[in-house]
Amino acid sequence: MIEASKRVKPWRAAVAAEAELTGEQIAGACAISIVFRFCRPKGHFKTNGDLRDTAPRHCIVKRNDIDKCIRSTLDGLVQGGLLVDDCLVVTINAEKRYCVGAEPPGALIDVMPLG
Repeated sequence: MIEASKRVKPWRAAVAAEAELTGEQIAGACAISIVFRFCRPKGHFKTNGDLRDTAPRHCIVKRNDIDKCIRSTLDGLVQGGLLVDDCLVVTINAEKRYCVGAEPPGALIDVMPLG
């Protein structure tokens, strides 16, 4: 398979680098929660920096399908050694949203081993 998106490889590498910092590996069933944060386009803001009334509330961006975001993130967690295999994920909760205030773009990822 050839990866079509140029953004996937750097994202997967960034997730893997963070996963390596945990120092532990999950080899059993787990649940994952991910909040993907995206920067709002400049067109969503007025010239004074306030959000336009017409700016969408939800992050609906065609190039960032939530399933593709999840897949590349799970691949990064495996590549970084946090998960033995992504088949261990039995529950996943994922959300896409725009950054609020000074939040940086990226993802908040919680991995919870299940007993």
